[in-house]
Amino acid sequence: MRRMRNVKIVATLGPASDKYETIRKMFEIGVDVFRLNMSHGSHDEIRERHQIIRQIEQELGRPIAILADLQGPKLRVGVFAGDSEELVEGAAFRFDLDPTEGSSSRVCLPHKEIFTALEPGATLLVNDGKIRLKVEKCGEDFADCSVVVGGTISNRKGVNVPDVVLPVAALSEKDRADLEFVCELGVDWLALSFVQRPEDVLEAKELASGRAAVLAKIEKPAAVEAYDAILAVADGIMVARGDLGVELPVQAVPPIQKRLIRGARAAAKPVIVATQMLESMIESPVPTRAEVSDVATAIYEGADAVMLSAESAAGQYPLEAVRTMNAVAEEVERDPVYREVIESSRSVVRVSTADSIVSAAREIAENIGVKAICCFTHSGTTAAKTARERPRVPIIALTPFTNTARRLCLYWGVNCFISAGDVSRFKMAVVSAARAARIGQFAESEDNVIVVAGVPFNIPGSTNILRVAPCDERLIFNTDPE
Repeated sequence: MRRMRNVKIVATLGPASDKYETIRKMFEIGVDVFRLNMSHGSHDEIRERHQIIRQIEQELGRPIAILADLQGPKLRVGVFAGDSEELVEGAAFRFDLDPTEGSSSRVCLPHKEIFTALEPGATLLVNDGKIRLKVEKCGEDFADCSVVVGGTISNRKGVNVPDVVLPVAALSEKDRADLEFVCELGVDWLALSFVQRPEDVLEAKELASGRAAVLAKIEKPAAVEAYDAILAVADGIMVARGDLGVELPVQAVPPIQKRLIRGARAAAKPVIVATQMLESMIESPVPTRAEVSDVATAIYEGADAVMLSAESAAGQYPLEAVRTMNAVAEEVERDPVYREVIESSRSVVRVSTADSIVSAAREIAENIGVKAICCFTHSGTTAAKTARERPRVPIIALTPFTNTARRLCLYWGVNCFISAGDVSRFKMAVVSAARAARIGQFAESEDNVIVVAGVPFNIPGSTNILRVAPCDERLIFNTDPE
């Protein structure tokens, strides 16, 4: 089941895709990473989906990554006496801490921390930005606002506060319980919502204690402003365009997306582009032309992965959505312009021996026609650095650690194999690489591959050797002096 593309596909599981047959078919036709949305589904449902994925992984002998997406704190208004009210442009409206039912003039906003951070002139957005209010006066337990854009406000609608950094932790009590649950379950990636500062990521990483890598969702203006600091401590990035498009002008999102992708790639960290990629396929078997262009743009920009949300979790056509995403990715990557764009945006990063080795591997691969670059890696760093180079040939990552192989499934172009047997000597590493290239249908016995490794073995971060090797094991043993 070799993928004929480099960009990875992340698909969310849900009521439309929680059966063994559907999940297996989704993997077979293109899904590389399965997302478990902790905002929906009980722990028992999440556990069952996790078990199905691991069963499929064992049956097919292919590492599969699992991403658990934490809900994050939800800021919502209270309830209304009549369930909803109509806010009219120019009218006055108050948010306060009074738990009594709301009216046309006020409603409870049970988040004291919001009032603490607000200042006159700040903007409050309700119901995904459909209603916009301006703060005229505020105190520790109230905010008097004027309605800038009116509409229907109803029970427990979400509130966004784009103008200020809120003194709210990225991890709610529910998130902490969910984090511990999924880490014990054995997920590979955690997606952290409501990130505003690098400290939010560090807190999640401390709680995860290395059991899962932490991916920061960039969905707030504060996160965009602090992006470099957040990127420095996160293991990966998700461009979460849903809230980002609510809290920022929609025209600002495309250039931000491009900057976030380039920054993550330069740091050799995976970046997922998410939200509304094939939204119409929730109810339609075919996407709009604009959606196809949106997916293609993310791929041209060099994203490691593109994500399906409700399309695969709750839509009527989860398999068709995966097939469409896969077909778009393959078509884009066949375009000569794609290669021109990817190579023109490559950052030259050669601050270590490993950086230089993988850069040289990419250049050699392009010049002499080898079939793959094979990386031996313990932590995954060598494969990640190779993926940053965006080589024209497939990347094969060989590692003795199942957890490393699974996490690497999210990286652009990386095909993961769990190495077995004696690879304590470089000759055996070359043999393992040749076998993996042939088993994975990346090369034939008459072809060559590049092998990148660190000698002595079993020391993370020691990448220091590169060899062009034949895929015929007899030639390896006849020519290697060891």
